[in-house]
Amino acid sequence: MSGMVDDTTDRTGGEVTDLSARIGARVRQLRTDHGYSLDVLAARSGVSRSAISTIERGTASPTAVVLERLATGLDVPLASLFDPVPSVDAPSPVVRQADQEWWRDPGSGYRRRNVSPPAWPSPIRIVESVLTAYATVAYETAERDVEIHQQVWVLAGWLDLTVGSETHHLGAGDCVAMRLDRPITFHNASATRTRYAVVIVSERPPARRGST
Repeated sequence: MSGMVDDTTDRTGGEVTDLSARIGARVRQLRTDHGYSLDVLAARSGVSRSAISTIERGTASPTAVVLERLATGLDVPLASLFDPVPSVDAPSPVVRQADQEWWRDPGSGYRRRNVSPPAWPSPIRIVESVLTAYATVAYETAERDVEIHQQVWVLAGWLDLTVGSETHHLGAGDCVAMRLDRPITFHNASATRTRYAVVIVSERPPARRGST
């Protein structure tokens, strides 16, 4: 990661919500599960130690760009950071629409929600996103130890999706597939909102022959 990010919110001030606290708890749980200290995650993600600490305490509303950096450092899809911390209760294979909580990015204004049942043991995740008129979200996505495949399906409106150096101009019904190993930019160049679904599959690469 190039540069260290300290700013966790939009400079106009992001609203700190219960979802912010849940994201913070999830980041802390994933970091602990990996055995990473705050300093290690800061080095891996490019997000400053103080910013990570603030996020984990749930006292800041981090932008999507910051969360993507943390997800890369933790080797998980961004969608994983919106899951609740696992509980002792058995997860349900069904999640009702009323329980699919929307999150608004304080940096770009785009909105997203996890559609898939939280904590269900599946490598597949579905996310619905809404990009407001002329909005742009640019992720500094990098290679992870876990291989992540993603497909973006435009449901309404227009989307310019840049993966690395290649830009795809997508309209309603169009779908594009990619690996999450390069920077990705989502841009709505129109005066109306764009709605799209993202389907994510994550899998660890096969162990090399002779490894334990």
